[in-house]
Order: sequence, then structure tokens, then C-alpha cells
Amino acid sequence: MRKEFERVTPESVGIPSATIETLLDRLEEGWTEPHGLMIMRHGKVCAEGWWAPYAPGIRHGLQSHTKTYAATAVGIAYTEGLLKLTDRVIDIFREESPADPSENLKKLTVRDVLCMGCGMDTMPRPSKEWIKDFLATPVVHEPGTRFMYNSTGSTLLGAIVRKITGLGLHDYLKPRLFDKIGIDADNLRYLCMPDGMEIGGGGMYATTEDNLRLMKLYADGGVWEGERILAEDYVKLATSKQNDSATERAVNPPAEDNFVGYGFQIWMCRPKGVYRADGAMGQFTIVFPDRDMLLAITENASGSTGGAMPQKALDTIWEWAASLPDASVETLPEDAQASAHLAKRMERLSLAAPKRSPISPLQEQISGVAYKVTEGSFSLASSGMGKFMTGAADPAGADTVTLSFANGKARLETVSGGKVDGVTASLDGSRTENDLGILPGIALCSGCWVQPNVFKLTMRMIETCNERELTLTFGDGTLEIGDYTNHAFSRGPEITKLVRA
Repeated sequence: MRKEFERVTPESVGIPSATIETLLDRLEEGWTEPHGLMIMRHGKVCAEGWWAPYAPGIRHGLQSHTKTYAATAVGIAYTEGLLKLTDRVIDIFREESPADPSENLKKLTVRDVLCMGCGMDTMPRPSKEWIKDFLATPVVHEPGTRFMYNSTGSTLLGAIVRKITGLGLHDYLKPRLFDKIGIDADNLRYLCMPDGMEIGGGGMYATTEDNLRLMKLYADGGVWEGERILAEDYVKLATSKQNDSATERAVNPPAEDNFVGYGFQIWMCRPKGVYRADGAMGQFTIVFPDRDMLLAITENASGSTGGAMPQKALDTIWEWAASLPDASVETLPEDAQASAHLAKRMERLSLAAPKRSPISPLQEQISGVAYKVTEGSFSLASSGMGKFMTGAADPAGADTVTLSFANGKARLETVSGGKVDGVTASLDGSRTENDLGILPGIALCSGCWVQPNVFKLTMRMIETCNERELTLTFGDGTLEIGDYTNHAFSRGPEITKLVRA
């Protein structure tokens, strides 16, 4: 049974409610799309809210925030005495290592992998033999002397634990971490490598509060309710600078908080002593040790300029933290009106409702008509980031596509090799839930006519940062589908052309 955190007013832990309202104002300006926010001080949650349709128990794609979970598995194995940070990787993976390893590969240790010091200039793509491929990648620099962001190395951390214990990342962490700190292990999901290894570099789906609980363990020195889960010395190393990350400036110039230094799959931050777990598009859990405060946010801060928008999210949080009373202020006089106003606002947070335009004069002519693909490829089960991380093949493209209207809803169906797939979309300004049967596969769908011959079907992929927009443009016996996803790695709209079957 998990023990819930105490919920209190911001003033009772020294934070003015009005400053949190100011933070909400900034997050709602339009440069990011906030999904969930939690603020904790002195071990008590003083503010929390989710922008509907996001909600507290809905898992969210973590991207590289996953890395901190993978490093925690290594930390627990270290605490249990199963490995040392100085253990050589080639000694752990004897069967997968090259027959004649280079001198630098011989030096590569668990610690080097933890702090992004693998010494490589490249990392291999996912494959069945990805561990062999990783260990065959040239170790150009002496391990531990040069920073390179290496997500495959992060996944190797879980593989190290699996090699030593015989347990994958989830099975190892469930009794040792999740069950102890109050994370619902049954609600977690993972993308996996072709050999079944959970992708520790970025494939985990967890809730905003799961992330807060994980980083509270670090903030409390590795102890949870009196039980030591992580060794004290491991936590100190993990949350302090172990590698100089200044070379990231050449890779991602806007991301100034990536140049300060790196611990064990944890980033150092520009405010002194502050550190964070970090996932693409703004999945941050930030620890402010001098204030005994944590902030967890899930969002889609994609923007169009790489790291600019996630960095703006961090800048906004730093400005907010700097506006708070001095760290020595433990409590403030209660302000019942301000705290009640904040609580009510956070209960009512919401993204914009879907647009409503349910009728077109063309609707009866095209409803239920099958269109055959002539150019491009279209599938409702878009692989997206999953393909990038797992190496999975693209889903089979549709042979035909049909859009139908009935009972105030739209139904988009595809047929591929005789297999029928489909999603149902609301037309009344609400969303209909669909399960695509993949990960991530929960799509909240809405639809509207944006022009007499153009129907837009929006798929809010609720387990991710992202929204997918399908624009169906009908011509004289033709159909063109524009497929666009608003994540940071989108290549722009993909176009599929069809003709009436």
C-alpha cells in the first residue's frame, strides 16, 4: 500500500500561492503545452494540477527522463554489493565483447557509462545484437575524459543489471524501488530493444508523481521512510558533477542548462546546487536542495528550434524560484483567499477544447466511400518515436481508407492485407478514446470540417507529449491525407494520395 504525500497550502511551507499562479500564467502563454505540474517542499505537496485531458494517473512518455530510472537500478545493485562502479564493461559482457578489444574499451567501466563518458563519438542503432554492436563501436577517447550523450549506453545500464541478476529493468526495480517508494509498477510501460531489454535510454512511460517520488529518493539521500534504498556515496556521486558537459554547446546551443555538468544520468543546473532528471520536450523533475523543494513537470515544449523551448521552460522555473522568499523562510502566514483561488484554478486546468464544426455539404457524398492508396503510405498505428528507439519496422501501410459519419461521430478505417483498423472521433467538441493496440496507443480523437472539402481528425496520444493531426482533403474522386505530429523530432507533414476505389 502506498503512503500518500501530505497535501498542504503553499504558505504552510513558505511559498506564496500568488507566485505559483504567476508560474501557471507563464506556462500558459503558448510557447509550451503543459500537461502536469507538482511542487513539493519539506516532503509535502503544496501544488499540483493537470491540464485536461491529462490527469494524475495517466502515464506520460518520459523520453530521457527514463535514464535516471536506469541509473537507479545500477545504484541499487551497487548498494546490494552486486557490482562496483570500477567494474569493467568487458568483464560483465564477456560473450558480447570483441575478441581483441581496444585499450580504451578495456578501460571502460560502469562509472564511465553512468556519466556519459563512454569515449565514443557515435552510438549504434537498435538491433538484436545491440550489445555486441555497442561494444564494437570505436572508443575513440579515453573513457571518462569526454562527454557524449549516449542513449544506447543508458540502455546498457539496464542490461548490466540484467546480466548480473537475470532480471530486466522492470522486474529488478519493482520490489526494490517501485513498491517501496509508492510507484504503481502495474501502470508503467516500456519500449524495448529487439532482444526484449527495456530501453533505459528513453522508453519508459510513468506519471508525473512517479517522477517526483523517484527524485525525492535522491533529494533524501537514498533513504525512504527510514529504509536505505541507495547508498549514500552513490547518491552524492549521482547528484554532483562527474563529467564536464560543456561540449553539448556545439550539439544543442540553446540548451544552456546542458553545459553545466553531468552526474549519473542526472543533469546539473545553472542555479547552484540544483539538479534534474530530464527528458526531451520538457519532462523535468528538479531538485532544489537548499530549499528542500522539488518540482516535477510533464509537457510538450517542442517548439521549432531544438532545445530552445525546453530551455525556456527551465528559465521560467529558475525565474519563479528566484522570486520565492529566502530559502530560510519555512512558513508564511496563511492566505486563505489566495490558496483557495490557486487550488480551484489547479483543479480546473485544461488544454483548449477541440474545435467544433460537424457538418459539411460534402459529407453524404464521401461517407463510407473507400479510397485506394496510390502514392505514399498511411497507417493509424504510426511508429513515430517507437521506431526510432526500438528499430521496429514501419507498420504495414493501408490499402484503402474510408471515412464514415453516423450518430454524431466520424469513423476513419483502414484496410491492410484484409486487416481492418479504425478510430472513432467525436464531432461535438469532445474526444473519444481509442486503443490502437500498440505502445503508445491510447488516442483521444476529435474531428471537424475546417473547409467544405477538408476534414481534420486530431488524435491526442494521451500517453505522450504529442498530438497527431490527419488532414483529409477530398477532390473529384481523390483524397489526400496530410499526417503531422507535433513532437520535436517530426519531419513535417507526410502526404498520402488516394483515389476512389
